[in-house]
Amino acid sequence: MTVESVKNHIEKAGLDLEITEMDKSTATVELAANTLGVEPARIAKTMAISLKYKDILIVAKGDMKIDNRKFKDYFKEKVKFVKQEEVEKVTGHPMGGVCPFGLIKPLDIYLDISLKDFDYVYPAAGSPNTCLKIDVDYLSEVTKGIWIDVCKI
Repeated sequence: MTVESVKNHIEKAGLDLEITEMDKSTATVELAANTLGVEPARIAKTMAISLKYKDILIVAKGDMKIDNRKFKDYFKEKVKFVKQEEVEKVTGHPMGGVCPFGLIKPLDIYLDISLKDFDYVYPAAGSPNTCLKIDVDYLSEVTKGIWIDVCKI
């Protein structure tokens, strides 16, 4: 899967997006922000979460963390991140490259309202050295993302 699956998804869906491949790692928010020359908050981190009956993705600003109380109030269970060694099996993407596109299987995608602070953000694009620039409204449209408020700084 990985970058090829993201490219295939973009092409098949006719999305107006372009993947940027870099020489340096963008596997963490800090690395991505430094490589792209943007503030860490503008990196859209995609977190794989295990709920009791399904896995989901939550996309949030790079400087945000899940607020346990908000998460439990919304999902009615405690937050449980997909184990690092399971991320690729769940998403089709390696740690540091998880993207809300080109997934190995359909996952519900939730977009934290923190993303609305920006006009565009940079999610990973299937590998630890790729990303794409996307308008936040377009991200919502093409992922069919559900807007939620489950993060804190």
